Amino acid sequence: MDYYGIGYSNIRLPNDSRSYIYKYDSRINTFPEEVFLHEFLHSLERNAGEYGYQIPALHDYEKYGYENEILEGQKKWYTDYMNKEIKTETGNIGLPEIIYKLKPAKSSDFNYSYEIQDVFKEPENLIEEILEIFDNLGRKIQLVYN
Repeated sequence: MDYYGIGYSNIRLPNDSRSYIYKYDSRINTFPEEVFLHEFLHSLERNAGEYGYQIPALHDYEKYGYENEILEGQKKWYTDYMNKEIKTETGNIGLPEIIYKLKPAKSSDFNYSYEIQDVFKEPENLIEEILEIFDNLGRKIQLVYN
């Protein structure tokens, strides 16, 4: 996601402690950390693009013959993507090894950093929920009349 030109990831997990997403289960899910790896790889994908490297898009796994497996999701794709082992007619492609050592290309994104959680703080009680509704309504009215 992008907020004022600064990239970030927001992963929302269910509150249900019985959800398979939290645990390894050989019958249901053998790759529960997939969502975290996926979002991290988006950061590396963005960095690689900003440095001018030509790499496959993270969501293009099907174009290269990979499938979303029942038990392990896209683990094979992510492994080959990270190790630059996606086979093509012209050779192997994927993330260049150097990308793991480079900082984001646009360091200006971090000059005036602030805690994102302050911007996206969720209401903790009924009063805060009502105030947020009025704030959102005010912003929408402002957009219409500007």
